Amino acid sequence: MVVVSNSTGRTPAVRAAAATAATSAVSTHAPASARPGSVLHPGDVASSAVDEPPPVDVLVHRPGRAQGDLFVTAQGQTEFPRGPQIMDDHGRPIWFRKVPDGNFASDFRVQEYHGQKVLTWWEGESTNTGVGAGIGYIANQNYEIIATVQTPDPGEVMDLHEFLLTPQGTALIVSYQQKPYDLSEYGGPKNGSVVDSVVQEIDIATGRKVMNWSSLAHVPLTDSDFRPAPGSTVPYDYLHVNSVDVDTDGNLLISGNGASTIYKVDRRTGKIIWRLGGRHSDFRLGAGVRFSWQHDVRSVGHNTYRVFDNGTRRGLEGYESRVAWIRIDPAHGTSKLIRQQVHPKLMSSPVEGNSQALTNGDTFVSWGVAGPGRMSEFSRDGRLLFDATFPYNGSSYRAYRLGWEGRPLTKPDLIVDDAASGVVRANWNGASDVARWRLLAGESQGGLKPVANAAWDGFDTPIKLPADARDAARLQVQALDERGKVIDSSPVTPVGTGASGVR
Repeated sequence: MVVVSNSTGRTPAVRAAAATAATSAVSTHAPASARPGSVLHPGDVASSAVDEPPPVDVLVHRPGRAQGDLFVTAQGQTEFPRGPQIMDDHGRPIWFRKVPDGNFASDFRVQEYHGQKVLTWWEGESTNTGVGAGIGYIANQNYEIIATVQTPDPGEVMDLHEFLLTPQGTALIVSYQQKPYDLSEYGGPKNGSVVDSVVQEIDIATGRKVMNWSSLAHVPLTDSDFRPAPGSTVPYDYLHVNSVDVDTDGNLLISGNGASTIYKVDRRTGKIIWRLGGRHSDFRLGAGVRFSWQHDVRSVGHNTYRVFDNGTRRGLEGYESRVAWIRIDPAHGTSKLIRQQVHPKLMSSPVEGNSQALTNGDTFVSWGVAGPGRMSEFSRDGRLLFDATFPYNGSSYRAYRLGWEGRPLTKPDLIVDDAASGVVRANWNGASDVARWRLLAGESQGGLKPVANAAWDGFDTPIKLPADARDAARLQVQALDERGKVIDSSPVTPVGTGASGVR
């Protein structure tokens, strides 16, 4: 079910058939317990054509929005299946992959690999404290898996918080690693354990680790904003790295959520170049700069950084979340708030959230668990142009608005569940360039004639079957582009002695 629909149909830009990127396998050495069920491998097709994805309510839809589709990974309490999901600007599903029960996906987006646009996402299991164990997937425009990414060493697992491809053919990921630690001087147990937030750079083609940055080796536990509980058996996740980005000089920006600090790290040596925010900031914080429990730190150039500032861990009134643009002056050791964006409803998100710069100068924001799962687009002057939410208690770890041209290798499906009711369905999961569907009917394969058409209304579009065609012996649907040209056709579907006799 899609809550918001547009009877005029979808009119995407003219899109060519997708090219297939080179296949590249990655050796996997993570323990079997860290691998999600129904693991995909290079060459597999990531599709799930019949499953109904979670719906989205579109609340605001104003002119001036950037072009692009919505990329989300629903999670939370929902009767709907979960997985990476592409929707159009009205919330209608374009592509959806159901993940196995007990798993979920995160950080689903379009990136580049070997000069080709690809889909990337993390998929696996997670604890209720936000520690993940899974696999990073890379799929081409035909939804074929062309590479997978994992931590290469035994006993290590890939966490859900970051999966960033680089122009060097590597992936920046996070691995949370539990290690024994004497926490008595910090108020915890002597025989306790701590979570080491490890940032790794993995060569995608070979699976080789080319960088390994350990938070325990560089960030003291005293940087953290909270302390372990006495006698607690839960590992002390003191830093909880939740985003990694590449700055304009090639070095890394690491978000330490538990320390409310942004760390700039030398990509070659691992040494900390500077800290912004938190208990030991290397910059004086100007008015409005201070942030806390942040997610998704991104470099925007000219010593300026865009931060999703959660503001609170408890969703408290008066601590609304925001997107903040902060400029630093390394020569003078100062920082300045350039601008900020809050939601008109003053969203307060204790966890999750991200922001994205759009090609027209707008900013797309996912408000994490607030809303619930609120996602918005704001113009450069702060006007709300787009606003959507999940109609259930759920969220998406991150959400994006991105351009995508996808063409599945499978043919369209004609689904005839109950033709006697006068409705059949055209189903083509992942085809991004369909504008309309044409229904053909006849007594023989060579005698099919058009009897109806319908505007595209999601990858599973209902088509009304005319009364005089309900006794046809064979049916077929054709996918049309915006110029009316046939993209592909479903197989001709025999319906026995007539469509009215179909199951």
